Amino acid sequence: MNWTLTGAASALLGLAACSPALNWRSVALPEAALTITLPCKPDHATRKVELAGTPVDLSMVGCEADGATFAVSHATLADPAQTGVALAHWRAAVLARLGGAQAHEVPFVPRNALPLPQSVRTVAQGKGPDGQAVTAQAVWFARTVGPQMQLYHAVVYTPRPRPEVADTFFSGLVLP
Repeated sequence: MNWTLTGAASALLGLAACSPALNWRSVALPEAALTITLPCKPDHATRKVELAGTPVDLSMVGCEADGATFAVSHATLADPAQTGVALAHWRAAVLARLGGAQAHEVPFVPRNALPLPQSVRTVAQGKGPDGQAVTAQAVWFARTVGPQMQLYHAVVYTPRPRPEVADTFFSGLVLP
């Protein structure tokens, strides 16, 4: 009986993540050596930012669907020795934008990513730019591409936690 209830609950969570408002699709990002899954057609942008004292071109794809904002960012870092510092700096900057949100984190190392201590999945609750409550479910990770490091960050912003949606989004991050 317990197995049936657990199975039914899992099926309902799966259906919630696949609601009609979330039209999941695979999106290749060849410049990032990454394939992602998004629930909506993405917009693209690139800008210069500083990660751990190093200027980099930060590219982002993102979209909004079903009351959530989905984004994946990536940057190339020329100095592999700065990878851990840059990932930690990036995470701190995101959390600072949430107003110093309290965060819970666990390791997150997708297949073909480097097993760094700074490769984490974080859930943080804070305030958005409009002052409204927001939950950020985010991951940071890296991989070696030739002599350089490719850094990645993916995030789902929602008014309340939606772990089933974040699970679907993060499971669609594929490093070939």
